[in-house]
Amino acid sequence: MIYLDNSATTKPCAACVETMQHILLDAWGNPSSVHQLGIDAERCLRTARGQVAKALGAEEGRVFFTSGGTEADNWVIFSTVDRLAKRGKHIVTTAVEHHAVLHPMQKLEARGFAVTYLQPDETGFVAAEKLEAALRPDTILVSVMMVNNETGAVMPIRDMIRATRRKSPLALFHTDAVQGFFKLPFQAKTLGADMISISGHKIHAAKGVGALYVRPGLPLPPLILGGGQEQNFRSGTENLPGICGFGAACAAQLPRLTQDIAHMTALRDTCREKLAQVPGLVLIGKQDAPHIVNLALPHLRSQGIINCLQDREIYVSAGSACSRGHRSHVLEAMHLPPATIDGSIRVSFSAENTEQDIDALVEALIAAKQTLKG
Repeated sequence: MIYLDNSATTKPCAACVETMQHILLDAWGNPSSVHQLGIDAERCLRTARGQVAKALGAEEGRVFFTSGGTEADNWVIFSTVDRLAKRGKHIVTTAVEHHAVLHPMQKLEARGFAVTYLQPDETGFVAAEKLEAALRPDTILVSVMMVNNETGAVMPIRDMIRATRRKSPLALFHTDAVQGFFKLPFQAKTLGADMISISGHKIHAAKGVGALYVRPGLPLPPLILGGGQEQNFRSGTENLPGICGFGAACAAQLPRLTQDIAHMTALRDTCREKLAQVPGLVLIGKQDAPHIVNLALPHLRSQGIINCLQDREIYVSAGSACSRGHRSHVLEAMHLPPATIDGSIRVSFSAENTEQDIDALVEALIAAKQTLKG
């Protein structure tokens, strides 16, 4: 099997699996309980928080666990509105965000908020100058993803934060870093964002766990109310196996972060070079991120290409794995021809992939084109 859909999800690493098994079998107490089993569970939770915070470059007490990136994004958007709606009702985001941001924005528009959707260029990139031009005195939130999950475009987050501080100093800045965490070197303490969303299953941890970084001093209202877990920021009994697996995955990979990024970057560049062997193939997007290559075989159908590759046990996706067969809103925002959009697939790497995987992909794409044309 050749797995090239790592932007959708990654294979849980050995450290994650072993840690989750330990929690499920030996440390399964409720971290809120005051007996020894609960105290042991709370100690495991504290260790995991420290591991994730270290990987994120954040203060340990400012990392709050969630069910994933989607919950973290929703928490940011709706809680910011609850806190700052009296100051203004303008929000800025991009037209190429994940639906975990776009759908809450649409809900807010129905409630009377004004949302500006910054349009990308033909590569999927959104310049900081576009954001600066859109900012207003009544802007209360800017939400821009760090890395686009379809095109691999890396957004100029630091420049965007500086622009926001200059023109709308009361606005909060959020970045969805789900595709940037462990793919780009950054530190939450120095990036300057008020809030940062990350997800476990994109970095070889389990599904169903993520985290939100909230900068020190920011009293972000909770999205979920209840027993007051996560310092009253996110109630609900903690998903201890998932959280501890998340922490273990971070701890296992952090020492080789630079090496892994370099390896994925080399794979991306080699892949782009070797794809030139496929007649008629078109590369899509900026592809700055080390792990994403988007391509198209115009006038063929994405699902047909995926099926041909799957017959050879090669797994890729059609744009975002969350699209479920719908035409990509990201590629539409880039104004690509419909024939290109409909024939697009996304290849995404992890540090476990090899150049031999790329050779097999190229061979399979050539065969797929012959089969589907045939």
